Amino acid sequence: MLKVCNDWPREAFTDELVSGKYWNDFSVNAKAAAAELWRVPDMLEARRKLEELIESLAVKKVVAVGGGELPALDYLYDELAKRTELYTDKFDIARQAPQADLGISVAEFGVGETGSVCVDTYAFESRVVGMLPPVHVVFLDPAYMVRDVETAFEVIEKVFKSGYMGFITGPSRTADIERVLSLGVHGPSRFIIMAVEQGLERQVH
Repeated sequence: MLKVCNDWPREAFTDELVSGKYWNDFSVNAKAAAAELWRVPDMLEARRKLEELIESLAVKKVVAVGGGELPALDYLYDELAKRTELYTDKFDIARQAPQADLGISVAEFGVGETGSVCVDTYAFESRVVGMLPPVHVVFLDPAYMVRDVETAFEVIEKVFKSGYMGFITGPSRTADIERVLSLGVHGPSRFIIMAVEQGLERQVH
């Protein structure tokens, strides 16, 4: 999958900029933005939580990215595909995303100050997975946190040459009509952050 950077931890992260010590700030601010925060010990528990979500929402179709660089996520997708329709090919995602019930992607890091996650959205399929389905689950390594937005841009500028990046802060929302807050008008109405404590081991191509 096309990305701004194929290995963010190795090429953009330093101990001075990125640290798990900002997790508590991130957690408080993400919840304040109406994000659902699921912190799990490993991918086995992540799989169990996703299976519960699929069953509770009667999910019929899933579009997902990130398996190519994260072998554990690739395996998880194979297992979920036994229970529901799941698409990971970019052309399939382009066709199926408008009708999908659930989108799954991967964040590069979180921002403590805002509770946002930073997502590498250079690839078209990465953008639509996070925009079109009504529910978006994003995987995140809780050790990859920055203090604030200014630091986030310091990290990005280490690797950014061209493409697209995005910050997601809670589910889609608007108060355009009589200042009444509505969720899910322009994108997912539920935004779930799956923070995996054992980390997300990457396989760089």
